[in-house]
Amino acid sequence: MILIDAGHGGIDGGTSYGKVLEKDITLELSRRLFLLLRSDGFDAILNRNGDYAPSDENRWLRSSSRHLRDLAQRKELAETLPANVVVSIHINWAPSPSKHGPLVLYRQEGRSFMLAQSIQSQLNNLYQANADPRQGKPFYLLNKITATTVIVEAGFISSPSDRAKLCSKLGQQEIAEAIANGISAYLMEI
Repeated sequence: MILIDAGHGGIDGGTSYGKVLEKDITLELSRRLFLLLRSDGFDAILNRNGDYAPSDENRWLRSSSRHLRDLAQRKELAETLPANVVVSIHINWAPSPSKHGPLVLYRQEGRSFMLAQSIQSQLNNLYQANADPRQGKPFYLLNKITATTVIVEAGFISSPSDRAKLCSKLGQQEIAEAIANGISAYLMEI
């Protein structure tokens, strides 16, 4: 099973540019990715289908940190399903508008690296970029989920060219297709 983790949500808007919020873009990309994977016959599930934070559903972790409850709920869903592959969708930001392109982060584990390479390659083709996936050491999801897990930073909201792609229906579809193709290629390799 493939768990698509639509980053942020609800009170947690993620990064932003003006009125454009990461949580809205990640949800739209995740919905499109979910539909593509399901139409290709993959067993996929979406962690949220509306504008709410997974921490709203976490009644079991006694922590005053909404952020920690949110991350713990995402991990718990991955473990409970159980998911074989987890793809967490996010949007990047940088102080310089010239920084652009996709980045896939992986956990220090062979299958996660292979999945990250596959998705990064597809996104590089779309963005005409030449980035390598990077190990995402400090990230909770990459450290806590035991399934093959990657975080996809689908582009920089701070970059005018990336933002145009991230905010248009065509661009969102192309990004979702690139991620789906990367997941599909990975699953055919293993």
